[in-house]
Amino acid sequence: MTTAHASVPTSIFSRATSGARGQLVVAALAAAFVSALIAHIANVLTYFIANGLTSGWLEEASNYFFFNTLLGFLFLAILGLFGIYRWWITALLGGILAGAIGAFLGTIQIALSAGGSISTDLFGTVLGSLGSLNLILVSGFGIAAATAGSAMFYWVQTLGARGRYSRNVVIVRVPAQNLAEGAVTHIERTPVDLELAEQQWAGYVTAFEAAGWTVVEADAKPDLADSVFIEDAVVIVDEIAIITNPGAEHRKAEIEGLDLTISKLGLEPRWITGEGTLDGGDVLKVGKTIYVGRGGRTNGEGIRQFREIVTPLEYTVIAVPVTRALHLKSAVTALPDGTVIGYLPLVDDPNLFERFRAIPEAEGTAVVVLDAGTVLMSSTAVQTIALLEDLGYVVIPVDISEFEKLEGCVTCLSVRVR
Repeated sequence: MTTAHASVPTSIFSRATSGARGQLVVAALAAAFVSALIAHIANVLTYFIANGLTSGWLEEASNYFFFNTLLGFLFLAILGLFGIYRWWITALLGGILAGAIGAFLGTIQIALSAGGSISTDLFGTVLGSLGSLNLILVSGFGIAAATAGSAMFYWVQTLGARGRYSRNVVIVRVPAQNLAEGAVTHIERTPVDLELAEQQWAGYVTAFEAAGWTVVEADAKPDLADSVFIEDAVVIVDEIAIITNPGAEHRKAEIEGLDLTISKLGLEPRWITGEGTLDGGDVLKVGKTIYVGRGGRTNGEGIRQFREIVTPLEYTVIAVPVTRALHLKSAVTALPDGTVIGYLPLVDDPNLFERFRAIPEAEGTAVVVLDAGTVLMSSTAVQTIALLEDLGYVVIPVDISEFEKLEGCVTCLSVRVR
């Protein structure tokens, strides 16, 4: 499959839950209205000023272009349901397309109303107007859609979200039916029991609920084997949700529809695009420092784009090598006090971390911080559990053995919003 950001083949309206569809329609209409209004005003004023018209002509100019603008608004609203606001370039191109269609059909209607007739000459003249009389309207639609329209779309999508959810939210995704086909790169493949995996996933989710977290399920991807490892698809940094561009080709479709989930949580979506690749499992936040693993799934361009997004939020990004594990957080994670823990055979260079503590087993590398004194981790890491409890932490053990067969860990199965 091609990268998910290269095109938007299906309507996000068709993938949305019934409860989200109404809000999506309102968001698309609001974004189209704002874009159309800005384009119309810009077009009328430019036409008015360029022709040196008197104030009496202002209303007439507005009325002349009104039908063109109205048609552009309708087409842009429809395009909004197909996800054009995910990236500024698709919003720009979608706005230009909507403006061009509106101007083309609207100008034909005006010509017919004035007594003209359908002919090749008429179509040629109207097409020519897109580069002259209607140029400001068309370009105005594009620019407005990529800026004010996009902002309006996500503002409506997130309206009221902060009132519905606390900040202790965890995003999860149910295991796919073909989970056993998930990729493995650093370990030998062993059979996966899907029924047992589903039971373990339910226990994992219950552990969060018991600890007071609100669980939000992203849309299921029943035919994408690795989709349960949702951590790789989105990274939360303060109020921004960075939707990644997974490094493995077969995982790129996992990000589709996530913008709907994170928008409901009141977060601003951003994307890793183009040649940049980033897996969330390579991102480790420790205070205001973010370590990003440069390995098989995350490349330099992905790290550059990530740094560009989070630097204005006063985070420092440090790229570290990952060659001995699938992801950075397969090798190291951090305790609530900021100490980085890891299993030395999996860590390329422990000296890159400000505070590092070695732990005795590979299964103990991953911890999920639930609060300042509580962590969740794999029940198979018996020695590490004892070590952390001796340090004064409350450890909640969960059995995820079937996911560990696919190089998964406790961090891979969720994304926390705190």
